Amino acid sequence: MSRKPTAASKALEAAAKPVEVVGQTLERAFDPLTSALKRAALRRADRQARQFDAAPAPAAVTPASKSALRVSPLAVPFPAIPPIAGVELATGRAGFYKQDREDLLVMCFPEGASAAGVFTRHGVGSAPVDWCKRHLATTKGEGVHALVVNAGCANSFTGKPGADAVRRVCSTAAKRFDCRQRDVMVASTGVIGVLLDDSKITHRLPELEQRLKADNWAAAAGAIMTTDTFPKGAYAEAVIDGHPVRIAGICKGSGMIAPDMATMLAFVATDAAISPGALQILASLYTRSTFNAVTVDGDRSTNDTLLLFATGKSGAPRISRAGDRRLADFRDKLEHVLMDLAQQLIRDGEGASKFIKVTVAGAESHASARKIARTICESPLVKTAFAGEDANWGRIVMAVGRADEPIDRDKLSVRFGPLWAAQDGLVAKGYDEAKMSAYMKNQELEVSVDVGVGRGSAEMWTCDLTKRYVEINGDYRS
Repeated sequence: MSRKPTAASKALEAAAKPVEVVGQTLERAFDPLTSALKRAALRRADRQARQFDAAPAPAAVTPASKSALRVSPLAVPFPAIPPIAGVELATGRAGFYKQDREDLLVMCFPEGASAAGVFTRHGVGSAPVDWCKRHLATTKGEGVHALVVNAGCANSFTGKPGADAVRRVCSTAAKRFDCRQRDVMVASTGVIGVLLDDSKITHRLPELEQRLKADNWAAAAGAIMTTDTFPKGAYAEAVIDGHPVRIAGICKGSGMIAPDMATMLAFVATDAAISPGALQILASLYTRSTFNAVTVDGDRSTNDTLLLFATGKSGAPRISRAGDRRLADFRDKLEHVLMDLAQQLIRDGEGASKFIKVTVAGAESHASARKIARTICESPLVKTAFAGEDANWGRIVMAVGRADEPIDRDKLSVRFGPLWAAQDGLVAKGYDEAKMSAYMKNQELEVSVDVGVGRGSAEMWTCDLTKRYVEINGDYRS
């Protein structure tokens, strides 16, 4: 007997449409569902963030720069990540950096694994992104067997030679790991416009094959770093139909971070048994509320990649629908993992000293609220005020106005943490500059804005803009 589709299942299935329309479709479908399905998970993610923390990652993990970068003051410890059944990882040095550091990662998955991906919509794109998008479309996410990632060379804007380099890497990996070329995923990060020397990777694959092991997540996170100052990982456990399952992920990113896929690489794996179609819907859906809700500097990248893998080795029943009730806890925990990783990107924003949450309410729609929040988060004047610990709420008002979205000036209100700066279009009664200044000295800040025209709301996360950001990016290639 067939069941009548619920609103949740209809919205989840809508995400199976082409990537180009997923964002618009999901926004329309999920606005009414957000409070029921997602906000509880986000609040819980805030409360439970870092619940699996362990000791800080070894200092031997070295970021890529002319000299070792200072670890971000907002850094969090790398969590304890146990093995994910069916996943093996190995790292090594391919030599894309002058200094002695690992810059190559290989992940292997068992027969029957599922894969899904969300990628940059940047107009330039990159050869690795092109490869993954094409072959995920061909295989429908079935049968992925290996992932090869390098740091130090983005292989973007390299034309046919760059595409040929990717093909050679995948061909060699396929022979090494006994699979088809199309079952090998690739990702690269580093300087744009430099052709990938694929021989540096292919010559190392035999060595990495011998070093594959299940308990290697911290080293994997370190190997993909560029200007990152600390390795980033997240872990959660969920229950599917009474069976425990694990979800683990790593990511990298520090600068050139903006919504529409933040500038980053992220690789998440679970031992749950989930069909590729359902996995793709979940990846597309939760990217929007996590990686697409963070911004460091407003610049998008050519190489953004999120790959989500499911090995099916947990013993839990196979789930073929993203809206299946048995996936409720898994959906919750998956969003928690993605949110944790996304927020770590902000904590490692180049030169960052403040972690900032911006909430916009009272907007005409969720989309309008997101645009206003993004404008606030990416305003250089707002961000430098945070760097100077200046509660200059006038700059917040400026950013709200230039977002070109419907607002009611006479109802506009701004709050820093618990302190009102402006209410109903005027300086708040009882405004206390001394209390505001004291609040701004915190490393973690919250700004709340109500624009007074509707019920739409959105949250985004950003960091401040310091002199150190200029130093890092002025010195990036030298």
